[in-house]
Amino acid sequence: MPPIYYSFFVPTLFVWLWSTGFIGAKYGLPYAEPFTLLLMRMLLTLLPLAVLALVMKSRWPGWRGAGHLVVTGLLVQGAYLGGVFYAIDQGMPSGVVSLIVGLQPLVTALAAVLILGEAVAGRQWLGLVMGLAGVALVLLEKLGDGVDGASVPPTTLVWAGLALIGISLGTVYQKRFGTGVDLISGTMIQYLAAAAFFALGAFTLETREIQWSLQFGLAMGWLVFGLSVSAILILMWLIRRGAASQVASLFYLVPPVTALEAFFLFDERLGPVAIAGGLVAVAGVALVVTGGPRPSKC
Repeated sequence: MPPIYYSFFVPTLFVWLWSTGFIGAKYGLPYAEPFTLLLMRMLLTLLPLAVLALVMKSRWPGWRGAGHLVVTGLLVQGAYLGGVFYAIDQGMPSGVVSLIVGLQPLVTALAAVLILGEAVAGRQWLGLVMGLAGVALVLLEKLGDGVDGASVPPTTLVWAGLALIGISLGTVYQKRFGTGVDLISGTMIQYLAAAAFFALGAFTLETREIQWSLQFGLAMGWLVFGLSVSAILILMWLIRRGAASQVASLFYLVPPVTALEAFFLFDERLGPVAIAGGLVAVAGVALVVTGGPRPSKC
């Protein structure tokens, strides 16, 4: 049996932290353009990670290992975050972005089968489909509150699709090539790669102007310490211990949790359809997590 911190507490903490990324984006994007905001986020994140690397005497990978981490950083950080933030900034409701990115477990499971040769049992596929159905139910009310598919700019679909592909392939790539790397130093290399990606976008597509405010500062602080430091380190740790398709199934819980946060923060109320969808998503995740191979004990 896996220890309690693996089987319940750590995945629960990760889902909550990851869900707040959409909230942080909503608070921060009115004051800075997406790539500019994300570039600042990456640079600020490197400071506490550098301190952690010194204190914990992190081991640094060789050039080949660093190259794999650069690829993971461009996918998990650059493509995913850039896609999500730009989709929201250009007019796609955050709930719709969550729904599209919520397809990630299915894409990751398929990629894990094709690339890693992971076995995904019929019970797990059922859980993945249930999770997708649950996410759709949770977001049905938001889609029915006047979100017309024709009114969403086509470019936002491209950005959301980029985010979906980035996080899906990045999860599988990290599982295949990055599981033996020190978490702190590995994450730093990923953020350096993402910072270069965001700098390229900021200097070619944006004005790089920032409207400084208390709300922007608080949003940036949470995006740095709550998401870029805590959530990403937990994600890399989970990928190292579990099958890629099982870790990906946790993302099904993010939209329901985000909906709960929106209820408390923005008074967006949940109806019976959304509540039922949350229960279906939880049941789907349970099928995936309990139906596959046991995590390694490294």
